[in-house]
Amino acid sequence: MIEYQYVLKTAVGDLYLIASDQGLRGLYWNNRPVPMVDDLQGKGPAQAILRKAARQLEEYFQGIRKTFDVELDFSGTPFQESVWQALREIPFGATWSYKQLAARIRNPKAVRAVGSANGKNPLCIIIPCHRVIAADGTIGGYAGGIPNKEKLLALERK
Repeated sequence: MIEYQYVLKTAVGDLYLIASDQGLRGLYWNNRPVPMVDDLQGKGPAQAILRKAARQLEEYFQGIRKTFDVELDFSGTPFQESVWQALREIPFGATWSYKQLAARIRNPKAVRAVGSANGKNPLCIIIPCHRVIAADGTIGGYAGGIPNKEKLLALERK
């Protein structure tokens, strides 16, 4: 499978988008060992997906996009995928606790496993893992760093 990577400059720093011809495979905070494209003018399907994802992310950071509809091409274990699907149900501007997320997937005792799956989310922001906080209301952790999580939550609360 051929994949391409593009770095998008954003208000929270560089984001690394990875796409195949089938969809967006990853959105990361650091560079991955995948060929980089310098611009999004290519004509292939992967470049078109990168172009669409970049445009939607730019709209998100401008405060005009609340949901994403870019094609996705990623996989995890069935449990991880259930958590990632539930993450997509957290409304824009809202937060849920790990406990609420575990209840949402009908596995209320799996709070720690939910946290682990949340941390392995391959599509940060698009699958909004930043909207998950600790039960006591504290911010919790975040792969992109706590300051970026705070910026994303603040952006959505405007």
